[in-house]
Amino acid sequence: MTNTPVPPAMGSTDRPRSVFTRVGIPQSLSWGYLGLLVFMTGVGIEAGYLSPYLESLGISASNVAMVFTVYGITGAVAAWFAGALSDLWGPRKVMWIGLITFVVTHVFFLTVAIPSADYPLLLLGYGLRGLAFPLFAYAFLVWIAAVAPARQMGSAMGWFWSAFSAGLPTIGSLAASLLIPHIGERGTLWAALGVVVAGGLMALLLMRERTGSQRLAPAGESPMAGLVGSLTILYRNPRVGAGAAVRMFNTASQFGFLVMLPVWFVKEIGLTNEQWLRLLAIMFATNIVTNALFGAIGDRVGWRTTVAWCGGLGCTLSTLVLYYVPTAVGSQYLVCVLVAVFYGATLSGYVPLSALMTAIAPTHKGQAMAALNLGAGASTFVGPLVVSLFLGPLGVGGVTWIFAGFHAVSALLTLVLKTTVPPLAPSQSLPRQAETGNDLLVSPTGATSSTPKGR
Repeated sequence: MTNTPVPPAMGSTDRPRSVFTRVGIPQSLSWGYLGLLVFMTGVGIEAGYLSPYLESLGISASNVAMVFTVYGITGAVAAWFAGALSDLWGPRKVMWIGLITFVVTHVFFLTVAIPSADYPLLLLGYGLRGLAFPLFAYAFLVWIAAVAPARQMGSAMGWFWSAFSAGLPTIGSLAASLLIPHIGERGTLWAALGVVVAGGLMALLLMRERTGSQRLAPAGESPMAGLVGSLTILYRNPRVGAGAAVRMFNTASQFGFLVMLPVWFVKEIGLTNEQWLRLLAIMFATNIVTNALFGAIGDRVGWRTTVAWCGGLGCTLSTLVLYYVPTAVGSQYLVCVLVAVFYGATLSGYVPLSALMTAIAPTHKGQAMAALNLGAGASTFVGPLVVSLFLGPLGVGGVTWIFAGFHAVSALLTLVLKTTVPPLAPSQSLPRQAETGNDLLVSPTGATSSTPKGR
């Protein structure tokens, strides 16, 4: 999975003065962004209430956390495959596999696992469903990496994460708060299936961009070599391994909080279930704006600088604030909303990491994105696993400190993510890369000039 081809004029299908191009969205992928938003809305409908709903079926809190942990493990595997298989088969085909997998496994979860209230069946059903959304979403992320102009890569990735987090869990949680009073928890899960299918078909049927339908890896590379290479790059290029770890720490707290905080905010802080769901929607609605904002900031002030300070350090602080302020003020809803917004905004500081990973290994973009996806998938089970192991002995406060420590470590790791400039043909789109913390502007003749931005 080496030498992922870069079109000579990336983004050449965009209209020069289109609104999409000006804000950093490749116009040829615009339907994909909208489809991703709708797809992730369907996935996110359950995010704010599935944990307490499973407990209401008689499943213990620790077992519920384990259900989410298994879901995260299968999601991590699928996230890695999304990057690796996109190089071999093309992102479009992998997205189709993700959509079909969701439909099949979600129906099994609703018709077999939930009615039985049987713990092993819940593990099986929800665990298998964890394969679905990473294949769809992260294959589209690889598609963006292959098509977006290098000068706007941060912005293009920022809009991806805006669409992703707008659906999961922002609009999804809001939709759940509106649907549950009328059709109940299980009916709402059926409604989620329809939303997922609508979003998936929107993206796959309306996107006409051709790169995503083609193999991205070199023609002579065997499938096994590509799959193995997407793992060995973690130690062949230690900076890629460090970047994958940063990505894992990025959202480990988010997925852990989705297991732990619904019960805590309702039973300990005193919010109603509807207040919690709306707070969750507001928390991640912040991402709709700040993901795109931090993507653009990263393009200007440096990807590495933005990730380390706005993401790593910012989340270290906001994670602790999210616990200690509600503990101090109780159910004062406006205050709880403000600290939730702070946490949601700082999560966006990690957005330029996607662009940074493609620059760390410019001749192995597919492998680098597979490593990034592996880190993203790992966060979906690391977070719930931490809750499962430490919520009993340490409580909510102790687990929160563990997550804050994750973010602090990610800030330190980001400082080693310096990029190098590969030789480029004169016809290729010329990226702004970084060497020892500076942006290097490369001319077609190969000359460079350095502008320090701390990237």
